[in-house]
Amino acid sequence: MGHNLQSGERLRPVDLARRHGLSTQAVRNYEEAGILPAAGRTPSGYRAYTPLHAGALRAFLALVPGHGHRTAASIMRAVNRGEDDEAYRLVDESHAQLLDDRRTLRAVERALRDLEPAAAPEPAPSAGSGAVFIGPLAGRLGIRPATLRAWERAGLVTPRRDPHTGYRVYDAADVRDARLAHQLRRGGYPLEQIAPLIAQVRAAGGLKPLEGALGDWHARLSARGRALLTGAAGLDTYLRERG
Repeated sequence: MGHNLQSGERLRPVDLARRHGLSTQAVRNYEEAGILPAAGRTPSGYRAYTPLHAGALRAFLALVPGHGHRTAASIMRAVNRGEDDEAYRLVDESHAQLLDDRRTLRAVERALRDLEPAAAPEPAPSAGSGAVFIGPLAGRLGIRPATLRAWERAGLVTPRRDPHTGYRVYDAADVRDARLAHQLRRGGYPLEQIAPLIAQVRAAGGLKPLEGALGDWHARLSARGRALLTGAAGLDTYLRERG
């Protein structure tokens, strides 16, 4: 519940909205969602915001680019409930995810550096052949067999069929393609962008086809890192204003 304001600087919803290029309804929605503290009311019942609300809105808008709307909203709700430790935990999770994504990118680069032109398919899966069935490969990657079948339909992997059982058989080149697909999916690439990249890797057998994609991935991770820093500064300012 908001409190009645009798003194101090008062800001209307339209004042906050205009400063940040938002609609007044968006400002009210943010308050109702707990992103802003509850507004006080004038004697006539109108919402009256204060510089603290303006600070909360600035902090939220600073958090969104690095954390995304949902996490940024959760951080602000935690802060406004006085649960600062929960807000810090959410911030830490975003940083941990960024670190994990950086590790994934390095794993992709390492995998691509080790690529060799695909050898001819093995005649059948056997010990030491490098060929596997769909279940073990899915387990190795931590995904469902249905995901591998979807990747096959999208052209990301092209397993052969065992002539006796009809089961899918993934040779060393298929395993490589599945690993690349998995890592690129984790990097945020949609299937329609991954398929031509893997097709080029099959033809070229090296890193060159993916240099542009990897450069873009590096740039996006760097932008997220900078956005997290900006968000942290905005949140720290709000915490100081709140006292």
